[in-house]
Amino acid sequence: MNTGLLLLRLVTGLLIAGHGVQKVSFHLGGGGLDGGSAEFRGDGFRGGKLTALAAGGTQIGAGLMLAAGLLTPLAGAGVMGVMTVAVTVKWPHGLWVQHDGYEFPFVLTAIGAALTATGPGRWSADGALGLAHWPLWCLPAAVVAGVGGGLATRLALHRD
Repeated sequence: MNTGLLLLRLVTGLLIAGHGVQKVSFHLGGGGLDGGSAEFRGDGFRGGKLTALAAGGTQIGAGLMLAAGLLTPLAGAGVMGVMTVAVTVKWPHGLWVQHDGYEFPFVLTAIGAALTATGPGRWSADGALGLAHWPLWCLPAAVVAGVGGGLATRLALHRD
């Protein structure tokens, strides 16, 4: 089980962090902060650079925390939050990714919730700190904070 959780955390966390790096820099094929800002404006969001910095920073931080298995409920909430916003952007296109749908961000949201529910496993920063098993109440708290925060962000920053 620990091997599977480690693999899931590393792949998911590093991909999310890499996606955040693309939003704020030219690394990993990103368009720099101007490109990230243009992407958000194109998706109907206000805020430009501040929005791109907040989203990219959350993706980088939550992704790296998830990969390390550090404060997993907080990392899971961060992942669920940014991916909930992505789901709302892709929602009009339907589920499937080949039509620019929300399939992939929905899966990442579910992985954030699943890792919050299971804990990061023994081979993690939380495991080293004796926090490998978080109480079950952390899951609903992380879901409310993450998904609720993502929906609140959408309501606050999206232009109709």
